[in-house]
Amino acid sequence: MAQQASFRAFVSAGWLAGALRTRPSLRVLDATWYSPGGKNAQKEFEERHIPGASFFDLEQCKDQKSPYEMMLPSQSTFAKFVGNLGINNSSQVVVYDSANLGMLYAPRLWWMFRLFGHNNVSVLDGGLKNWIQQGFPVTSETTKVKPENFQTVLNPKLLKSFEEIQENISSKKFQVADARSESRFKGPEPKPGEDIEPGHIRGSVNLPFSSFLSKEGYEKSPDELKRLFQEKGIDLTKPLTATCRRGVTACHIALASFVLGQEDTAVYDGSWSEFVHRGKPEHKVYERKSGKA
Repeated sequence: MAQQASFRAFVSAGWLAGALRTRPSLRVLDATWYSPGGKNAQKEFEERHIPGASFFDLEQCKDQKSPYEMMLPSQSTFAKFVGNLGINNSSQVVVYDSANLGMLYAPRLWWMFRLFGHNNVSVLDGGLKNWIQQGFPVTSETTKVKPENFQTVLNPKLLKSFEEIQENISSKKFQVADARSESRFKGPEPKPGEDIEPGHIRGSVNLPFSSFLSKEGYEKSPDELKRLFQEKGIDLTKPLTATCRRGVTACHIALASFVLGQEDTAVYDGSWSEFVHRGKPEHKVYERKSGKA
């Protein structure tokens, strides 16, 4: 497993199975999320989860007043939410999700913990899918936790605002990579049923989050990750910001770059769901069937 500083970006299913027996400060969180109106992530969790895990509801732990899809909660909201899950500043945290891809939502929670000053957090490589495939147990039993006190310290290096993204289009102070699929990044048409047009921020490059994952759902090797960044012309010795639709899959870029030694990759929290509404027309790039716009 790749390790950055004193904290692991990823832990294996085998490591986690052993740690659950020997590390009382370990807290495991299921960060599975579905769009409102879709499948019920909490119900799935109640039916089947890693023993000792708690459910982290990304839909509840966000800015409920924002018109955009997945904006960060306040520091106090995050601290209370995390504390109620039995986590304090000494806790070791492992996050996972149940996506068929292996990992989809967990990197968002990994980034949130680091943004709010808690670096002792890792992602379960391969997620619940591979935990089960390796023969480790799941349960429907409720995990009882004692509420703890959790203090946040914001790391501003890991976050970008709309204003900073807009200013960067001309200043080019940092690179911008978009984690969505090529069809969402370029256009020309939205996916049936989606309420947001495709396109991207001028000057950004497309680096789909799925390219970081093996067909089995594990994170690819550091050499493979390095090649993916190089092929897109991204220099990890220089500042990098990740974006996507709602600031979720962008965290895969932050996680992959962390594995390669770039600890300060930022995430544009509002991502395309904000920029498509607030950005200037000349700062939004998309393709019509007849050509670029």
